[in-house]
Amino acid sequence: MSDFTALLKARRSANKFIPGVEILDKELDEIFNLVKFAPSAFNLQHTHYVVVKDPSLKHGVYEAAYKQYKVQSASAVIVVLGDLRAYQEAAKINEGLLNLGVYSKQEFDQEVESVVSFYENRGAAFMHEEAVRNASLSSMLFMLAAKDAGWDTCPMIGFDAEALRKALSVPDRYVPALLIAIGREDTSRQRPRGYRKPVGEFVTYNRFQ
Repeated sequence: MSDFTALLKARRSANKFIPGVEILDKELDEIFNLVKFAPSAFNLQHTHYVVVKDPSLKHGVYEAAYKQYKVQSASAVIVVLGDLRAYQEAAKINEGLLNLGVYSKQEFDQEVESVVSFYENRGAAFMHEEAVRNASLSSMLFMLAAKDAGWDTCPMIGFDAEALRKALSVPDRYVPALLIAIGREDTSRQRPRGYRKPVGEFVTYNRFQ
């Protein structure tokens, strides 16, 4: 079994954390320095993470998350946001390739125009889908990187998005995609892993018959 296979099988959603365990900003930064390599459409890097450790702000997230205890006991709760207007950063994202000579000025202008029109022509619903889709890709890498660093996580979709916005002053350009609680799992009463479908139940080759 490879190291990655072992890591993949070891990661699971922690439903109970050991209270009072501190996670340092330095430790989180090391994880995020790996997460930045997550794939994203057109390399727009739609995802923004809000790490909440301050007790009063964490309580606001706890309230917005329908008072789920894991928010309180986790070392931190991380709000994963998707940027609805990430496409507007296309020029900034590609500027380095222009400066390195990878893109000519004409190619750079064409790339930026193409990305912007791709999003604007598809409208608000598509921008929302893209924000959540790309934030979700990044989140999975975050959870794997966290596990590799010895931390346990739990992705959460049970929250009031508007209450969360208010608690953390989230700008309108961002859509809350999910929460991730992170800490050390309390394994004293760990439940067995839930049923996993066999490959034949969730994979179809070529087309549905």
